Amino acid sequence: MTSMDSQEAVFEAYVKYQSEKLKQLKADSRVSEFQLRHADMELEQAKKRLKGGSASDSALVSNSVILKVPKGTRDFGPAQMRLRSEVLDKITDVFKRHGATQLDTPVFELKDILTGKYGDDSKLIYDLKDQGGEILSLRYDLTVPFARYVAMNKISSIKRYQIAKVYRRDNPAIGRGRYREFYQCDFDIAGQYDSMIPDAECVKLLDEILSCLDVGPYVIKLNHRKILDGIFEVAEIAPDSFRGVSSTIDKLDKSTWEEVAEELRSLRKLNKEQIATIAQFVRISGPLPKVLNILMTNSKFMSSSLGREGIDSMIPLIQFVQIMGVEERRTVFDLSLARGLDYYTGIIYEAVVTSQGDSLGVGIGSVAGGGRYDELVGMFDANQRQVPCVGVSIGVERIFSILELKQNDSKKAGHVQVYVTSAQKGMAEQRLRLVEMLWKAGIKAEVSYKPNPKLLQQLQYCEENNIPLAIVIGEDEVQRKVVKLRNVKERKEDEVSESEMVAELKKRLDMPLDVNSEVKRNDDQNCNLE
Repeated sequence: MTSMDSQEAVFEAYVKYQSEKLKQLKADSRVSEFQLRHADMELEQAKKRLKGGSASDSALVSNSVILKVPKGTRDFGPAQMRLRSEVLDKITDVFKRHGATQLDTPVFELKDILTGKYGDDSKLIYDLKDQGGEILSLRYDLTVPFARYVAMNKISSIKRYQIAKVYRRDNPAIGRGRYREFYQCDFDIAGQYDSMIPDAECVKLLDEILSCLDVGPYVIKLNHRKILDGIFEVAEIAPDSFRGVSSTIDKLDKSTWEEVAEELRSLRKLNKEQIATIAQFVRISGPLPKVLNILMTNSKFMSSSLGREGIDSMIPLIQFVQIMGVEERRTVFDLSLARGLDYYTGIIYEAVVTSQGDSLGVGIGSVAGGGRYDELVGMFDANQRQVPCVGVSIGVERIFSILELKQNDSKKAGHVQVYVTSAQKGMAEQRLRLVEMLWKAGIKAEVSYKPNPKLLQQLQYCEENNIPLAIVIGEDEVQRKVVKLRNVKERKEDEVSESEMVAELKKRLDMPLDVNSEVKRNDDQNCNLE
């Protein structure tokens, strides 16, 4: 193949990639018009390069390599990273407030550790090539590595949190926050407790996080694995088929009942009567006490010993959740909730951000999930020592996508609070002296790196980057030891002395006057929490 043929093949591949990308975006109702126009423009440019351009015309092709991120991943610029940092800080604060300590585990595990833990989703695990005698896989979630850690270190009780990336060979949907590489934020309680208090605390923690992140209307769906198993028992399904049937039921949030019923018939080999019995129950959802009463008054369901065990667990859970202040309107008992992962044994829950005005609708989709898994640790212990666990995992990428959509880029608040400018030449040292004063006072400040920047360009930079305040100085201000404080949006200036500059800025920024004492106070609180 000639060099020209090679370049043409690269452009053809890139056009195909952009065409597929545009197709996926058009099929996603959440994608904005701006994103569609941008993708369409990229496709047209790619077609032009294919017709008559060369590699030197393209900023996206270098040495016959298409410069793009792998499928199911994305780059995050400064604006996105600022948002991500703020979200993760808030989540971490909630984790610490509930007394959790932080853990970390390797990004890859022995393949045998992950095998057989995820049901049908096991096919989504990324396997790695043999690198010196160990068969490894990228971690699929943070729960199985945590269970391995507990078993390996002979831990009997721990409350931990972990924020780290996981990897799934799934079909990505970037517009909806579904990636192949993404962060999870996990909170887990391990230990032998006779009550449902740890389970209720996980529901409460989830409610706190979604409330403080302001993701919009949401609902926390709850169910119990033994209630599902009771339904399957009533339907006369063989126990060794429970997990497979559960994985199929778990698809109801993305598929119609007709599609799920067909899979139950063709893949799970259930007959019409069994499918009809399942349908009778999984279509029931509503307030916790109401659904609980429906189940308790159904003699057919209550004939199942597994179902009764699930009911016995849900009764105190509902009571504890109410005592902990989780509003009833934010919880729903949904018998279709299955959580297809094999390791769940008890309470299961999932948080869904709903459409405005539809408190129980599907809306944007699931942003968190979790439940009780009492037998997972024992799978890794040589003596099959069981350590009961319950936890919750926050799908933070979906939350990032929701918050990004809510933000209007033109009104997005900037990270920098104050920009130090000068109106004349030869003021670099004075600008640096003032910005150092702001940094020392805990104010987020910036200054131009040019030795003699033009004032208009400096002020335009403030407007373009949504910096609310600017300090303006000239030779006269330096001699009189004053500065001009400029409200960038209103374009109004007030003169204050250098000695009062920091106090006045903090007043306008609504910051504590003594930043050092505030930092110490926060540190003391964190120490007490941990």
